[in-house]
Amino acid sequence: MSTVVTTPLLAQGKPEQTEARPAYYIAEFEPAVAGAIRPYSERVESTIQPFGGRFIVRGGKLDALEGPSPKSVVVVIAFGSLERAQAWYHSPAYEKLKPIRHRAGTSRVYIVEGVTHP
Repeated sequence: MSTVVTTPLLAQGKPEQTEARPAYYIAEFEPAVAGAIRPYSERVESTIQPFGGRFIVRGGKLDALEGPSPKSVVVVIAFGSLERAQAWYHSPAYEKLKPIRHRAGTSRVYIVEGVTHP
C-alpha cells in the first residue's frame, strides 16, 4: 500500500501556490560626507540587474506621517523573491561596493518579503 501526501490546498481541489513572493531591499542612508556616495550610486544598478532587481524608490520626497522623520535617504529595490534579493546582497559584485557605502555614511539595511496577489 502506498501513501499519498497532499497539501491542504490540493486536498480541497485547489492548485498549490508555487509562485515566489517578491522581496524588497530597503535602505535608509544618512550621508556623512557630501558626495562620498557618488561612486557607489553610479555602479550599484549594474549589480542588481543580473538578479532581476529594479529601483522603485531612490531618494525623493519623504512624508513622515507618524514618528520622527528619517534624517536619511530611503532606497527600495524590488526583487522577484527573497532568495534573489539575498543572492544580490551577498554577490561578489555588490560586496565590492559595500565598503564605499559604509565609508560614505550610516545605513540601516534590511530585506522584507512582500505579498502576491491573485
